[in-house]
Amino acid sequence: MNAYENNAFFWQKLDTLFLSSKLVIDRPKNTCHYKYSNLIYPVDYGYLSDTSSTDQAPLDVFRGSVKTNLVQGLVVSADILKKDCEVKLLIGCTPEEEREVLEFLNQTEFQKAILLRRGNEVPEWAQNDER
Repeated sequence: MNAYENNAFFWQKLDTLFLSSKLVIDRPKNTCHYKYSNLIYPVDYGYLSDTSSTDQAPLDVFRGSVKTNLVQGLVVSADILKKDCEVKLLIGCTPEEEREVLEFLNQTEFQKAILLRRGNEVPEWAQNDER
């Protein structure tokens, strides 16, 4: 088995969440983090206003320069200071912007992140998942 198993139906659900929600950009590209002025956002950063994540806050979004409405990946971060894990959507990021987002999220010793890229595979166990 792979390290993680992709599922096209999962990505379709994320696309639906994104398309049915309002994206609010509250931290434009090249602005400072609200707490840490040395952290500069490499792309637009915001949230989907009518959603909620595991921390009860709206889903976070990194929005790159490519004009698209498909979720291309997820960034999952683990933060030992906040004692949490967060999922952030990646929308319209070039490969360079993906790298910059990962560098942004991995630059402190307290937080590390990974990138899960969109795939179009449907696992065997999900073949009948046409719901």
